[in-house]
Amino acid sequence: MRSALFSAENLEKESQQPGMRLQNSKMLKIELNGEAMARVGSMVAYQGQVQFQALGSGGIGKYLKQRLTGEGVPLMKVSGRGDVFLADFAKDVHIIDLEPGDALSINGSSVLAFDSTLSYEIKMVSGMGFASSGLFNCVFTGQGRIAITTDGAPVVLNVDAPTYVDPQAAVCWSASLQTGYHRADQLGLGTLIGRTTGEAFTMSFAGQGFVVVQPSEERPGRHGGNQQQEQGGLLGGLLQ
Repeated sequence: MRSALFSAENLEKESQQPGMRLQNSKMLKIELNGEAMARVGSMVAYQGQVQFQALGSGGIGKYLKQRLTGEGVPLMKVSGRGDVFLADFAKDVHIIDLEPGDALSINGSSVLAFDSTLSYEIKMVSGMGFASSGLFNCVFTGQGRIAITTDGAPVVLNVDAPTYVDPQAAVCWSASLQTGYHRADQLGLGTLIGRTTGEAFTMSFAGQGFVVVQPSEERPGRHGGNQQQEQGGLLGGLLQ
C-alpha cells in the first residue's frame, strides 16, 4: 500500500526518554512511565497499559473556585506505561518548561496537559476589576513541563515597553508582570450613539516578562464570562 499519508512526517515520533513531546504542531505525545495530568476529553489515541481517572478541577478547593469563577481546568490523571496522544480541536500545541521560581498565569481553557510535579491555583487577575470576562486565571508553579494550546500561531511579546493586549487573545503571561485595565475606546459623541471600535478596553502589562497572544479572540461566554463578571466583586476577596 502506498500513499503520501505514510510519509515520515506523519509517522509516530519515537524517543527513548519518557515525557511530553510534540507529535506534530496539533498533537501532543506523552511517553508515559508514571503519571501526568491532562484536560478531560483530550485523549485521541493511546498504546500500552494506561489508566484514566477523572479529577474534576484537581481537588475540592479548585472545584469550588471553578464553579464560582468559571476558571479552572477539568482534569484527568493519566497513569501507567505507554504512549498517550492528546489534542484539542486541532489547536496549535506548545510545550513550556517551568523551572523552580517560575510562575505562569494562563487561561484555563488553554491548558492541555502538565507534569504532576506542577501545581496551580485559581487567582484573580489584579487590576482588572469588572473590566473583562478574564477576571481569574490559573497560576502554575513548580518544576516540569506544561503543554498549552493556541488558536493559530501566536506571537510572544517581550514586555520591554507599555504593552496592551485584548484580554480574549491573551493566552498566558509571566505571573510577575503587573496587569491593569486600559480603555482603548475614546469616549465621545460617537460612543454615546453606539459607534465603537469594538475594542472597548485592553489589558495592560508592565514589568519584566512575556505575554503570549493568539491570533483569535475567545468568545466571552464560552468559559462562563458572564458569571465571572457578576460574581467577581463578591468573590475577589475570598479567592485571593
